[in-house]
Amino acid sequence: MAVEKTFQEINERIKAGKAVVVTAEELVSMVKEKGVTRVASEVDVVTTGTFGPMCSSGAFLNFGHSRPRIKMHKVWLNNVAAYTGIAAVDAYIGATEVPEDDPLNSQHPGKFRYGGGHVIQDLVARKKVVLKATGYGTDCYPRKEIETEITLDDINEAILFNPRNAYQNYNCAVNLSTKTIYTYLGVLKANLGNAHYSTAGQLSPLLKDPQFRTIGVGTRIFLGGGIGYVVWNGTQHFPGRNLVEDGNDYGYAGATLSVLGDLKQMSPRWLVGTSMIGYGATLTVGIGIPIPVLNEDICRFAAVGDDELYAPIMDYSDDFPNLKSNNLGFVSYAELKSGKIKVNGKEVPTAPVSSYPRAREIAGTLKQWIQKGDFLLGEPVQLLPNAEAGIKANALKG
Repeated sequence: MAVEKTFQEINERIKAGKAVVVTAEELVSMVKEKGVTRVASEVDVVTTGTFGPMCSSGAFLNFGHSRPRIKMHKVWLNNVAAYTGIAAVDAYIGATEVPEDDPLNSQHPGKFRYGGGHVIQDLVARKKVVLKATGYGTDCYPRKEIETEITLDDINEAILFNPRNAYQNYNCAVNLSTKTIYTYLGVLKANLGNAHYSTAGQLSPLLKDPQFRTIGVGTRIFLGGGIGYVVWNGTQHFPGRNLVEDGNDYGYAGATLSVLGDLKQMSPRWLVGTSMIGYGATLTVGIGIPIPVLNEDICRFAAVGDDELYAPIMDYSDDFPNLKSNNLGFVSYAELKSGKIKVNGKEVPTAPVSSYPRAREIAGTLKQWIQKGDFLLGEPVQLLPNAEAGIKANALKG
């Protein structure tokens, strides 16, 4: 008899303490041992995790009113500019913003860069942050400048809102040129000196539900150590199949998520300001998504292991990677995690930009939350565009 479950049924089992929850890593082994049909009937929820740099991140902050009031025209937090074209005392701090007196200069790649991601981590760590603002003065907002120290608890509302997170798949980056280059995937040595990747593979959330049968608007997630939600598909949302089947290569593009949560619930362990040498600042974000095992198909996709998940190998030395001219083939995550791969006949050492141990910890934490009944599944009010819709919309491909 075919396995068919609903979100409501699984949530009732969670409330009763009877839900069977496993991590995606555990599921891979279980399906190999018992088969999809049996495991799909036994398991209710599969947890996933990823912890890596996610540039398209930031936070909306409402500072509250000073006396006299000020309409903030320009705002800086620890000398990092925030966007203020929202309302009088609202601002958005972006993870990649850097101070105006610290211009990006690849000639001095060793310079430490403090940016928006570091501001967010400092706020979450309850450190004091210097708020400076200027205004042009109006009858109702007469004050023209203010400088003070604040903490996260002094801010009325702090909302982490990340327009593009949890990339479904990512390139394996290499450098065919004769000089070292500095990229968002780290320092790439000349002449195929190394290879970097930034996906958790068999724990990566969107590789476990590639057709978006369970993930959509309203999905409840682990976000930055607290509880957050998927609020839309992310920008640059080009879902692909991300598998190699029948000798055909898939997965040039990746799906993404737009996510939101209460910054005051989050932890500096899972929101980490990060500096990429010669590139700039970003924020390393921890995300975990529960996948309800509604049927055998969902279980089958969630059970795909590192040996069946592939990333395109791309040369980053020729402008920005072009899928046609820079593609050097595909490599499995099992090979990437082995520490070395072969590219153009040469053995190349590999290293992750994201953290697999931290991804495993996120999946394990989310598993515990669900087992304790502290975390119920959020049934989407609208599923996200899947691979077919993504392929049709991907006008930028190639």
